Amino acid sequence: MKKISPSLLSANFSNLEKDIKMLEEGGADLLHIDVMDGHFVPNITIGPVVVEAINEVATIPLDVHLMISDPGYYVDAFIDAGADYLTIHAESTPHVHRVVQKIRARGVKAGVSLNPHTPISVLENILQDIDLVLIMSVNPGFGGQSFIPQSLNKIKQLRKMLDDNHAGHIEIEVDGGIKLDNIKEISDAGCTVFVSGSGIFKAENPKGMIAEMKRAIR
Repeated sequence: MKKISPSLLSANFSNLEKDIKMLEEGGADLLHIDVMDGHFVPNITIGPVVVEAINEVATIPLDVHLMISDPGYYVDAFIDAGADYLTIHAESTPHVHRVVQKIRARGVKAGVSLNPHTPISVLENILQDIDLVLIMSVNPGFGGQSFIPQSLNKIKQLRKMLDDNHAGHIEIEVDGGIKLDNIKEISDAGCTVFVSGSGIFKAENPKGMIAEMKRAIR
């Protein structure tokens, strides 16, 4: 089943609970939470305490994306805070295999994210150890950026790699610049989890936008 994972980076942080309830009522499947450290990416967002607060009010799974250096030191804290999916960047640690094993050992779905310049070949030796691949279709660090068109080929290449390796259970998530006018094309390329921040929150009717996006990818 294809899933919509609205990015809380675009939410109103002065009233997160209200926005979370709105997204759930609109049919969101996951809540995408971007964690940035000001080191791996040039921005700072939130930590485990805020994830824990989100978990207390949310009724759908938390899709936590760690855009941080040395994620292995922090995965336990984010799992304890309530992460259901926990994604690390392939570029953020020399020990990707060790970290994804640590995540899975805690009973949480493990994801690996690739920056726009990173080839999918880095995944070849860890496909059996992950549940999700997150393709960044913008350079990470800020919301509201435009979709990088070359990402479509990368998604198609990843879809073929997963099929060729009998790894169809791995979800393909795409994050960056997803809007109603390009979501079907991204879906047709092979994406199964769609992260959208401004594409949903800046719509005149965010709840209605989630429904429109779902219709577009059926």
